[in-house]
Amino acid sequence: MIKIRNAEIGDLPALAAIEQLCFSKEEAATNEAFEKRILRIPDSFFVAEEKGEIVGLINGPVIEAAFISDDLFSEIEANPASGGHQTILGLAVSPQFQKRGVATALLAHLEKEARANKRETITLTCKANLIGFYEGQGYLNNGVSNSEHGGVTWYNMSKKIN
Repeated sequence: MIKIRNAEIGDLPALAAIEQLCFSKEEAATNEAFEKRILRIPDSFFVAEEKGEIVGLINGPVIEAAFISDDLFSEIEANPASGGHQTILGLAVSPQFQKRGVATALLAHLEKEARANKRETITLTCKANLIGFYEGQGYLNNGVSNSEHGGVTWYNMSKKIN
């Protein structure tokens, strides 16, 4: 049974390990970035646990713009109480727990929180191989992103929630 809860500083080693498994060194969030996110946006940083083991994570700040900009990967501000666009800077699931609905559960939890806080959309960037997954979750492909994060091509995906 998957349990989803807010991330805590003590989760850092497990979060970093999952991130390293799921993203290239150039793309992965650093420990410093995770620490900032846990401290500044605890209301939009969640982990999935199975039997007490962290198996996945989702996080991102709320922004005014409709799409993610690369500065968000290093500069994070506290979320406004309501409104704005909920971003997803990272969604990662341990390889041995993939294809079991963990990512879908994390997305659903973030969406529920975003809806409760009257966010306009959820916005993220993904690589081409994940467009179909996000479209299956109700996201629209808004084309190639301006992001140069990690030196790869990203696509803007968004979902209206209110």
